Amino acid sequence: MLTLTDSAVQVIRTVTSQPELSPQTGLRIATQGQTEETGTLSLAVAEGPQAGDEIVEEHGARVYLEPDAATILDEMTLDASVDENGDVTFRLAEQT
Repeated sequence: MLTLTDSAVQVIRTVTSQPELSPQTGLRIATQGQTEETGTLSLAVAEGPQAGDEIVEEHGARVYLEPDAATILDEMTLDASVDENGDVTFRLAEQT
């Protein structure tokens, strides 16, 4: 199952805890194009999970994984950082 670093938890909670958003808002990761290794992943803020999504929740940060994305990310860790301009970068790494 996908795991989240403390930095990722903090960034996801900041992004999804805006007052105008639903309390179930989270980050959704889905596949785009082919589901093979050549496919790409998309990340978006979502008001809640879609049917079939796997839910990863750590310390109030929610990530919704589309089924194919859940398979791809099964042994991965999601990390995040914010640069001096406020831009967010997400990175995936294999779990060690």
